[in-house]
Amino acid sequence: MDNVSTFCTSPHGSDPLVRYAFWLTVALIATWLVWSGHFDNPFLLGLGALSVLVSLYVSLRMKIVDEEGAPAQLGIRPFVFYAPWLAKEIVESNLAVAKIILSRKMKLKRNMITIRSHQKCELGRVILANSITLTPGTVSVQMEGEKILIHGLNLEETEEDMSGEMDERICRLEKSK
Repeated sequence: MDNVSTFCTSPHGSDPLVRYAFWLTVALIATWLVWSGHFDNPFLLGLGALSVLVSLYVSLRMKIVDEEGAPAQLGIRPFVFYAPWLAKEIVESNLAVAKIILSRKMKLKRNMITIRSHQKCELGRVILANSITLTPGTVSVQMEGEKILIHGLNLEETEEDMSGEMDERICRLEKSK
């Protein structure tokens, strides 16, 4: 099985719902432990476990546990390689938007631009569109096939500049390039 298929589909021989539910449970437990900070009180740990089970039950009953909601096939790569870079880009974009807003003359160059994504599957394209939207000053308006329509407050970039590094990083994330 090649690298692209491991990113875009689930491995053969295992029930994807069980795997997604497992990773959702792990994520809920880790989130509860980190945010609560309670590691020594059995009563609070029990309530935490109960809240994880109720959340998992509700998620399974609502049928929202799937590859989009819990993309287990990505593993830890997004958190180690992509998230820190995206956080840096978000901070830089925040500063640029704040500079535009706080300037005496708002030099806005509002524009719509269509970019072509190079991801091999829909999950990669969704990650790209969401990453663009997370970056202040830009919004992914429409995604159709490999094309993403973006609205921006100050778009001076060409199509290649707009999607370049982010597109490449997501391709590396999905191992499609």
